[in-house]
Amino acid sequence: MNHAHIRGRRLAVAVTAVLAVTALGGTLVTVAAPAAEAAAVSPDSANETATLPAGEKFVSGGTAGFLTSKDTGAGTSELIWTRFDDGSRWSVPGSSLAYPSRADTIVTRELNRFALRDMSTSVFTSYVEPVSLGTDYKVAGAAGSTVFLSVPNPRYGSDELYRLARVNGVQQQERISGRSGAHDFQVLAHSGRDTVVVYTVDAGFGQTSYRLGTTDLTGGFMVKESDIMAYDPATVTAAISPSYLAWTEYVDGVSRLAVQKRSEYEPFKRIALGAGSKGVVVGFSGDWVLYGVPGGLTAPTGNPLYSLTAQNVTTGQTMTLLDHFTTSSTAPDGTILVQGGSTSAGEGLFRITPMEWPQVSLVAGTPGVSTSPTVVRSSVPPVAQLDRNGGQVAMEWELSRYNVNLDVTLRHTVTGKTFTKRLTRPSAPARLTWDGLINGVSAPNGDYTWQVTATPTNGIGNPAYADGTFKVTRQANPHDYSDNGSPDLLARDAAGVLWRDDLLDWPVAGQVTPAKPRVKIGPGWNTYNVIESAGNIAGSPVGDVLARDTAGVLWNYLGKGDGSFGTRIKVGPGWGIYNKLAAGSELTGDGKDDLVATDASGVLWLYKGTGSATAPYGGRVKIGPGWGIYNQVTAVGNIAGGVAGDLVARDAAGVLWLYLGKGDGTFAARTKIGTGWGGYSQLVGVGDANNDGRPDLVAYGSAGTHVFLGTGSWSAPFTKTTTSLYAGEGTKFTSVS
Repeated sequence: MNHAHIRGRRLAVAVTAVLAVTALGGTLVTVAAPAAEAAAVSPDSANETATLPAGEKFVSGGTAGFLTSKDTGAGTSELIWTRFDDGSRWSVPGSSLAYPSRADTIVTRELNRFALRDMSTSVFTSYVEPVSLGTDYKVAGAAGSTVFLSVPNPRYGSDELYRLARVNGVQQQERISGRSGAHDFQVLAHSGRDTVVVYTVDAGFGQTSYRLGTTDLTGGFMVKESDIMAYDPATVTAAISPSYLAWTEYVDGVSRLAVQKRSEYEPFKRIALGAGSKGVVVGFSGDWVLYGVPGGLTAPTGNPLYSLTAQNVTTGQTMTLLDHFTTSSTAPDGTILVQGGSTSAGEGLFRITPMEWPQVSLVAGTPGVSTSPTVVRSSVPPVAQLDRNGGQVAMEWELSRYNVNLDVTLRHTVTGKTFTKRLTRPSAPARLTWDGLINGVSAPNGDYTWQVTATPTNGIGNPAYADGTFKVTRQANPHDYSDNGSPDLLARDAAGVLWRDDLLDWPVAGQVTPAKPRVKIGPGWNTYNVIESAGNIAGSPVGDVLARDTAGVLWNYLGKGDGSFGTRIKVGPGWGIYNKLAAGSELTGDGKDDLVATDASGVLWLYKGTGSATAPYGGRVKIGPGWGIYNQVTAVGNIAGGVAGDLVARDAAGVLWLYLGKGDGTFAARTKIGTGWGGYSQLVGVGDANNDGRPDLVAYGSAGTHVFLGTGSWSAPFTKTTTSLYAGEGTKFTSVS
């Protein structure tokens, strides 16, 4: 431990021979006293303003400074004295435990003696040592430079209370209580010259009662003994002033505060502290008694008693002094020092000064610590690639405390679509694993804002806020109309209403499951005899739709990226000569989605994509005849890992054939890939429905609806799975694309 000299002053070591006076059975005897010394302790810093650093616990205080304890790990701690006038900090050598003296004296134990360090001026250290009291005593407490011991008396089977003090350089040892049946004396409080002591008394028949008494620090036996109601003397707190005495008691599961005038023998006032609470009395400030429940800042839920409250014992008026507190000490001048905080003043050590009403002042702040929660650090990836990690995004926030509700909001900048999640009292750090969904639907790509609001669950402090931005990206899916990476299916019912089902990005329990609810696009689509997904024919990342009316005119509906479509654009007339259209695959290697069509004579024609919304296709190119044997021709994308998109075709016998694209608009010889496909009225190359990087196929009809997942094999390109898509709706729709 580093000890520097204090502002250049050197503290000499003084050795003094003194005499001690000990009272044994009422007889004063003289004994040799331990030597006194001035400890050469040094400040850790010499700040001009006193501070109470985070992580230090207030122990006791006086008029010159205050004592704190800092955990140093491995079950040890360091004691530090801080002066009010210049903020200098002194490390107390050789000790990790001090008894709250409520004065400028630090009381520590060194083997079988007690060190009394006067920190008010010269850090003079003297000692008191029990004489002829054995070693089985317990320290009952300290008051100023007086040490109290609870000493067992085997002869009577009870304990006796002794005081050890040094007066004018002379040690005094005096027995101040020795009543029969008394045990476990504890010093709870003192003010000026009076000390409050609590102890247990054997009441007979195995019962124990509790007593409260006062004793004069200058000597003499304990006086003003009162029975108190408690379940454990360790839970009792007390306060004393020249006019009043107060203590906490516990009756029928309810904690309350009893206030008594020093001139009387019974409490004249009792203040409820709540059922099951560990309320304490902090002290008196004139006619005001201060009380509350300590530790509220870290409590999970709220309690009005977490605040430090003052009540005038004569008028009943109450006021809140601090939003929360932990430890306190009454100084020799009657002021009260409290470690705690408030939203307005911050955290630290406060002095309560008696005036017409208690005056609160911050005497040592805790830098960098707020009474309100704060967001210390945010970890949100700038780009969320939802094609990876199962479509999940990990986000993390480090908070100053975690007894909060952390409300997370993710908002798509363009559409305003919003994901919200409340993390109730999260663990450290607060984590959210976003599944990439908003209201059960895959979130759209693009720019997002995020915001977190940390609201204290105990009601202490204001909410904390943090925000930022990130971007969602996925690989484009030609069957995606809402720019969220997941494929969509369009289905027209018998009334001509067009509906959209989002198939999400990731299967649930192995099934491709559509989002709920189904989205209505609009009526009037029964004017078309062909509705075909066309891929991204206009160069945007969003899928588009082709529709042919009964006059043979082909129309283009450009996707807007929000699941809806713009006003139709006329592609051109003359398309009535074709009985099948298949669009959405890139067949020619130029990166633009193409279209194929079969005429009445069975010839297959290729229309190369141009990338233009108004003229999306070039002139037709003949691929070849013989396609009249098929009642379904479907563009399925590159399902076998070749150089270009592929086609599947079903014949009248229900056999499905695969045509592998060569990349020049032509196809290899057909391959038989399965039978039994005759029960489906619609075959749709839906794109990648399970996010494995391979295109899939949806089959709909009287045989039900199934998703055939791509395998990547040209000889067996699909594996059949069940789905809840269109469950029980095998004949409801006249068109699926």
